[in-house]
Amino acid sequence: MRHLHRGVHVFGILDVVTRELGAAILWLQLATTGFFAWGVFIGMAVATRRIDHLNLVEITKRMTGPKRSFLEIVNRLIILGVALAMVVFGIQNAMNDMGSFRAPSLIPLATYTASVPIAGALMVLFCIEQLMNGWSHGFEGPEDDDEYVEIK
Repeated sequence: MRHLHRGVHVFGILDVVTRELGAAILWLQLATTGFFAWGVFIGMAVATRRIDHLNLVEITKRMTGPKRSFLEIVNRLIILGVALAMVVFGIQNAMNDMGSFRAPSLIPLATYTASVPIAGALMVLFCIEQLMNGWSHGFEGPEDDDEYVEIK
């Protein structure tokens, strides 16, 4: 995801510089918008996979047993519901955008909005994976230990 983030900055800077020089390159704005849309929604899926957000991590980290399992399952079911809504309504939105085009390049808007159902589908997959692993092996992991230090 860091590469997408850098792409947005590079295209954004080039867009500003070329506009200031009076020789705007119009596709740079389209590329910036595309990188932003895809980066945001695919970033949501990555965060779901890594359990980086949308969870009550600090609360559940201190719990064990049935209470922890219940809260972890409820968290993931809520995320699963949101992800399913992203898939269903994202597909509808992308299909509606097939007839709309972005000027001056005439790129279909669905090029951008397709990121929503794809991210939703990945989130569904990751939630199901986490639920199955949690039911099989428990929801506790090494990251629950206070001495655990993640290396990035």
